[in-house]
Amino acid sequence: MTIPKVFISYSHDSLDHKKWILDLATNLRANGVDAIIDQWDLQPGDDLPHFMETQLNSADRVLMVCTEKYVEKANTGVGGVGYERMIITADLLQRIDSNKVIPIIRQIEAPILPTFLKTKLYLNFSRPDQYEFSFDELVRTLHNAPLYVKPPIATASFPSLPNPAQPTGDGIRELMSTMIKNFENSSDLNMFYPALLEQTHISRVMFDLLIMEAEQKGLIRRIKHNWIELTNIGKLYAVENELISKN
Repeated sequence: MTIPKVFISYSHDSLDHKKWILDLATNLRANGVDAIIDQWDLQPGDDLPHFMETQLNSADRVLMVCTEKYVEKANTGVGGVGYERMIITADLLQRIDSNKVIPIIRQIEAPILPTFLKTKLYLNFSRPDQYEFSFDELVRTLHNAPLYVKPPIATASFPSLPNPAQPTGDGIRELMSTMIKNFENSSDLNMFYPALLEQTHISRVMFDLLIMEAEQKGLIRRIKHNWIELTNIGKLYAVENELISKN
């Protein structure tokens, strides 16, 4: 497993803050992260700008611990923090899509970031009771081991409907034969849908399809909701197909 190298940039606000940074770096190293801080790696007599530039360039990620004083110094370009800002800003200008810098918020009031980090998503370490949650998210980020992994996109599947039953010519003939018998044996000019359905002895779905096809062919005409009229074309169909006697 590749060990990520992380440089922690912070301001020396107080002894308590320096101790907090030391504990953070210690915990990171205990979780497989090569954490670099000045308290370990900078000795009296060392060149401060050279140390900062070397660590910022060689680190895989840079943690900027943003206290109120850190943000003030970064925005005004004061001290070591101001120097780091110049290096980071130049690096980001060359690689716009870089996510090398991770802002760490440790503040009392509402979170604020240095101007050049305004668009960055930060981790909030301000509340001691949420330290473990924030630390776990930080370590997972550094090791590229997110808690939630995006699942792969599966191939979409849709249920297939069977091809609709197509009425055949025999079906139309059977329908027209039933209608002709009703027409011949009744004084009514129109025929009742339910009565026709009962006489054909086929499913209602198939019957509806046959009615629709016969209407499209002009053999019948629906004049009311449940009433059907035999057209002249339908009568001619009956004669030509010998559904009635020609005499």
